Amino acid sequence: MSDRDKILRYYRSSGDEHTAARLLDAADGVMRSRKNKVVEFVDPYGYTIAETVAAHYDQIELQASGGYAGAERQRIAFVHRDFRGTTDFMLAALSLAWDARYYHLSHRDVLGAALGLGLKRELLGDIIMLGDRAQLVADAAIVEYMAKNMTQIGAAAVTAVPIPLTEIAPREEKLKELKTTVASLRLDVIAAAGFGVSRSRMADEIAAEKVKVNWQQARSSSQAVKQGDVISMRGRGRVELCEIFGQTKKGRTSILLKRFI
Repeated sequence: MSDRDKILRYYRSSGDEHTAARLLDAADGVMRSRKNKVVEFVDPYGYTIAETVAAHYDQIELQASGGYAGAERQRIAFVHRDFRGTTDFMLAALSLAWDARYYHLSHRDVLGAALGLGLKRELLGDIIMLGDRAQLVADAAIVEYMAKNMTQIGAAAVTAVPIPLTEIAPREEKLKELKTTVASLRLDVIAAAGFGVSRSRMADEIAAEKVKVNWQQARSSSQAVKQGDVISMRGRGRVELCEIFGQTKKGRTSILLKRFI
């Protein structure tokens, strides 16, 4: 079995075979051209797939940029070691502003409006929410189109203006630490504790495919969570299982959670 087949088989079970295939095709093209190839934006899990692909090519290096330091979604590039040029990630940014006295827009609202223009998620990077405005990183080829057509989000009138990447605000995440005990390290148990909801409600959210673990769709409520795993819930942020301290006298597990709001 070839390395390509092994990689595709590995990611088939998680439903990421198509992403792996696109990345493998890009890497194969770089091996032929001995240059570089910039591909789509990926989330942190997608980046690990790219790392896996790059590791199977001795002459390829992996580079990435999300337009600013600390970006979660990044555009990746496979670069041949013989390539002596500079990688252009073809990134640009857009500022979106609205009247916050009358409208409260969320990350989901902004993303939905962008996708409503017929754009693919792979062309969009991070969306940074800043109260009465937002900043969005995207493929440079679509920013002017977005500036002209992204004039409304829901009922809110929006002003969209291209801005330099240097104007992107530093990422500021609110963080809350929670030390607690749980009956088990099941996903529904850990997520319920982290997001402050009942276990039954969390099971419903997981069944509705609103929960991801390490940026992959959660498989079931009963799947095990380990130290370092990141659980994200649509509209509620992320929770990281930072430490597992061990068993209490009552047989419960003591853990430390960090919630990013």
